[in-house]
Amino acid sequence: MLEERILFVDAEAIAIDKPAGLPVDAPRRGGDSVAVRLDELKLGFQRQPVPVHRLDQDTSGCLLLARNPKAMKRFGQAFERGEVEKVYLAVVDGELVEPEGLIDLPLRKMSSEAEGWRMVGHHRGQEARTRWRRLTVSRGRTLVEFQPLTGRTHQLRVHAREGLGLPIVGDPVYGRGSGPMMLHALRLLVPREPKPAIDVLAPLPPHFPDWALDAA
Repeated sequence: MLEERILFVDAEAIAIDKPAGLPVDAPRRGGDSVAVRLDELKLGFQRQPVPVHRLDQDTSGCLLLARNPKAMKRFGQAFERGEVEKVYLAVVDGELVEPEGLIDLPLRKMSSEAEGWRMVGHHRGQEARTRWRRLTVSRGRTLVEFQPLTGRTHQLRVHAREGLGLPIVGDPVYGRGSGPMMLHALRLLVPREPKPAIDVLAPLPPHFPDWALDAA
């Protein structure tokens, strides 16, 4: 039940720890999603909450939902203005040598009949910037903290592969795709003056390796 995964709730907002494998929007082919389970998050309100942003299906962690149209507008504007702080943890397939950096790689959507669509680094793409920091290295892999400064589709997944040269472990599109994808939305901080900011942390899921859980 999504109600059991609530990290924060008040009259304006609900933040949940979205499980990996559950899409936010209802898939065209049908099936489970946050969108079809919103009644679980009404919590006595007549109106269903509405997701303010999106996480990829295979990404776990902090997801914010607005409980009324006024809050939806204000939170949406905060995301658009880049005022929301987001921190992700990922395990990448290889050992990073540098301790930290900034990836500045514009992204563009490409598609083909054979492979479908995906995002790629392209000089004519939309601006996309990500700060990153190496946390620990173990068994030929690296736990990385990502802070996206923009919010492009698949940004962290492409920046890991093309910016760092190391795909996220388990990524079915930009990596080898074996096992669950090791990308987790750890923290979300949303300003909302004059009220206190919404600041939530989602614990790392158990499918992350033990050494990453210990280091996080």
